[in-house]
This record gives sequence, C-alpha cells and structure tokens, in this order.
Amino acid sequence: MSASALRRRPLRLLAISALALTATLPAVTAAQAATPAPAPTAPASSVSSASGDAATYRPDAAAAGWLARQLVNGDHFESVFDGTAYPDQGLTIDAVLAFAAAGSADEAAARATAWLARPEILSGYLGDGTTEAYAGATAKLLLAAEVRGTAPSAFGGVDLPARLRSLLTPSGRFSDRSQWGDYSNAFGQSLALIALQRTPGGAPASAVDFLAASQCADGGFPVAFGQATCTADTDATALAAQALAATGRSAKAKAGLDWLTAHQNTDGGFAAAGATASNANSTGLATAALLPGGRFVSGLKGWSSLVKLQQGCSADPAVRGAVAYDASGFNPANAARATAQAVLGLSGQGLAGLSAHGARPSAPTLACPAPAARP
Repeated sequence: MSASALRRRPLRLLAISALALTATLPAVTAAQAATPAPAPTAPASSVSSASGDAATYRPDAAAAGWLARQLVNGDHFESVFDGTAYPDQGLTIDAVLAFAAAGSADEAAARATAWLARPEILSGYLGDGTTEAYAGATAKLLLAAEVRGTAPSAFGGVDLPARLRSLLTPSGRFSDRSQWGDYSNAFGQSLALIALQRTPGGAPASAVDFLAASQCADGGFPVAFGQATCTADTDATALAAQALAATGRSAKAKAGLDWLTAHQNTDGGFAAAGATASNANSTGLATAALLPGGRFVSGLKGWSSLVKLQQGCSADPAVRGAVAYDASGFNPANAARATAQAVLGLSGQGLAGLSAHGARPSAPTLACPAPAARP
C-alpha cells in the first residue's frame, strides 16, 4: 500500500492535556483491572514496576509500560495490510503522547521521536512539503514535538509550524495539498489549533472561527466538514472541545462537553459514531476532554469503564496492563491503538498543556502478588 493510501486512514489520535485536575484520580488494586471496579475513593499514589507496590497501581502507567514493550525494534509501530507491514507514524505518535500523559516510558518515547525524525519516515507521513503536504499529519507531529520539548521549527529538518501555517486556506480550514485530494477533517483542524496555540504566534483566528462554525446544532462536532447533514462524532467532539477551550471559545467548548455527557453510555464508556457499544478509543478521548473540562462525574465514569477493560493479574503476563478495545475481550490486533488512546483518559489530562518533562525513563510493569504456595 502506498504512503498516500496509508495516510487516508482517519487520524483518531489520542491525545490529552496537562491541565491540572482539582480532584485526584483513584488507585485500584491489581486484581481489579478487567473486572467490575468499585466507586473510586482512594488517591493514586504508586506506580507498579518489577520492584513496585503490588497492592495498588496507576492504571495509566501500567498501560504505558505495556505499550512501550510492544514497539517494533523499540522505537515504532507498524500496521499490516495484506500480509505486509508498513510503518505507522500515527500510532507511534499516539504512543509518544500516551507516554507523556502517563509520565512513564520516557526512554521509549525518545527513541520513537528519533525514529519519527528520520527523513524517510518524516516525508512518508507529512509529504514532501511541495506537491504533497498533509494538514492532519503535520498538526499531530507538531504537537508531539512540542510535548517532547524538541525544536518544532527544525524537526528532522522540517519547520513544522511554518509547514502547518502554509496549509491554512482563506476559509480558515487547514487543508491537504495533494494530488490525491483533500482528506483534512475535524481531527486535524482541532490538533492544529491545539498545537499552534502553543507557539508564539498562537492559533490563527480564522482557523478557530472555522472549527467553531462547524459545530452541529446539538453541540457535537462532525468528523467531515461541509456535509449536508451535520452528524456529531464522539472523537471529533472530544478533540474540538479541547481545541476551542484552549483558544478561548469557552461557550463552544462547553456545548461540546454537554454533548459528550449526554451521549455517555450507562457503562460509563462512549461509542464510535454509528455504534452503540462502548470502546476504549472513544472513551479515552472523551474522558481526556471531560476531566480537564471540569466534568468530574462523567469523567470518572469514563475512567472507571477504561479500568474495567484493562488486563489485570488474572490475564496472561504478556498482556497485563494493556487495555482491550471493548468488552468482547483482548484482541492483539487492536490493543496497541486502544491502549494508547485509553491512556489519555486514564491519566486525566488534556492535550493543551501536555508535557513529557519529568517523565520516568522506565516502562512500568504491572506488579502482581505471587501465587500462594501449595501446602
């Protein structure tokens, strides 16, 4: 499959912000993962590791540790199509953001960032910058560079903020420049606002206006722009609410959060557009918007639903800490992407202030009690 075909897949990222919560996320016992969790009460205080506390753990750190151990050659992810493996820059960026959110696996994050900066990897994801330049990919990578504290204006020899600003159209939409057509959408627009707001020049007002104007009458946001019927999507709404909050459009952001709380499933999770069953990807993104947005009741329900999908001490040791995509059970084919986006919700952060500063270098493992000796 060509690089152009690969990039057409939706940029369902994961992401989350470093706005401080006024409430502390709870801890759980190692045995509670992947089982019904009680109402959270105790503060999270420990991270499990090979020598850590076996009684309690931070679910986000346990998930990030598992994710780090899945990296191909220790520095990237791949996706397989028709039996052939291709580099997956988007999922690798999701992992980098997840590591920062969990404050763990910083060594793995550094290796992944170096891999993303390799010329052949960079151009395959962003385009060559002249005939091919992709708005969503550029925005997502710019955010990752900012989170990692690397120089965004010289990332692998590319000035990411300048490249992204060059894709701003007179309408305020960040659009692809490509012979294959324009596949830009609300994910890329939201990420562009969040990333550029972190630069000295800030996010362009016209781009903020464009995203704000795309809001559906019910308060949610669609993935695709300019459709005859405005159909809101959980993932798009979660990212748009964060982007608009970061750029000062609090009323629009509030309406997006209202839509999310109104569309939360009874199990605390969130479903993808057109589906009814909760999944970890959408729940992770929604929770990462709700908690920083002050929606603690809905946010903690989302957090608890993610904990129930996490593989605990009763699971195979190789998958402990991972988050299953949905309640049907652990599936290695989608576990990496589900876990990366679940970490965003499990950490209780949002994208606007996310930083890898101070992250622990190691990748935690879920510490489980030793089996009782047989009499």
